[in-house]
Amino acid sequence: MSIMKRTANAEKQKRFRDKQKDKGKKQVRGYVTPQAMDCYTELSDKTGWTDSEMLSNALRITYAAYKCGQIKLLNEWLKDHDK
Repeated sequence: MSIMKRTANAEKQKRFRDKQKDKGKKQVRGYVTPQAMDCYTELSDKTGWTDSEMLSNALRITYAAYKCGQIKLLNEWLKDHDK
């Protein structure tokens, strides 16, 4: 890969990150909205989980809901609580 192409790619990525910040989004494991960041902070404060633990446990909860046929119930709870 040429130096020119790497520089252009890095500039493109920087512009993307700057646009996300301008929209009020913060990067955790991707860019999240302020509302999602509030939920993340609330969960982190209540559980004491690290970012890695939070991702792992969220996947486990979602998978368990799927295996038990409870995805609809989980989605309804999230909607009812504006999450």
